[in-house]
Amino acid sequence: MADVTLVNGQVTDAVTQANVTALGSAPAQSLGTLYQTVAHSVSLALVSAQQAQAGLAQIANAVTASAVATVLGSAGRGERGP
Repeated sequence: MADVTLVNGQVTDAVTQANVTALGSAPAQSLGTLYQTVAHSVSLALVSAQQAQAGLAQIANAVTASAVATVLGSAGRGERGP
């Protein structure tokens, strides 16, 4: 220690070590937070895409059912297709 103070040297060493530990782990913690945020954003995008696909599948089923009903309805009346 360079200066003689009223504070015990072990206390100042402990505080210095705590500060170094906090400063040393900050980049890793910030990258961990960034990775979690990106993963969450990607998962939300995938959920949105899945819901859109499910909605389009419902529309496709309705269109198919309507087309089948139209074909069966015209075939039952003796009409010929194109």
